[in-house]
Amino acid sequence: SASSVSLSSSTPIALTKNAPVLTVNANPTSICNGASSTLTASGANNYSWSHSLGSGSSKTVAPSATTTYTVTGTLANGCSSTASITVTVNPLPTVSATAIPGVICNGASSTLTASSTISGTTYSWNTGGTGSSITVTPTTGTNTYTVTGTTSAGCVGTATVSVTVNPLPTVSATAIPGVI
Repeated sequence: SASSVSLSSSTPIALTKNAPVLTVNANPTSICNGASSTLTASGANNYSWSHSLGSGSSKTVAPSATTTYTVTGTLANGCSSTASITVTVNPLPTVSATAIPGVICNGASSTLTASSTISGTTYSWNTGGTGSSITVTPTTGTNTYTVTGTTSAGCVGTATVSVTVNPLPTVSATAIPGVI
């Protein structure tokens, strides 16, 4: 037999309002210091962000350190919920370069060496060379070389180094007397 429930006008009825199911994304979620990420929220009618970002479904941020952002989404019925997303900030490498020797005679070579404050940095030189050390043999003047260091997180730093080439002396010999 079927059960039935009889309600009188004095029987309280509980109504449930549903809270929004928020989705929040960061593009990208990992950035290099100085870069930006776009935060996007969906699933509600109105959005309010932490860190004084204000309202709106999309915000562009450029934190200097890893930061977790929280968004509160509110439906038209007044119900709200929150969601969070973390933007990871990776440091930029400080790249330096040396030339040994820094001054050479025409025909000699110099070894250029790069280093970084972040281990695992890979290097590429404006000569087309790769690796932390390369050898160059410029022929005249002062030559400037640029090295780009890239970390495993894709963050980039650059450095320059110069090598100056001194010309070889012109030597002439004269015999006096010219005939013996």
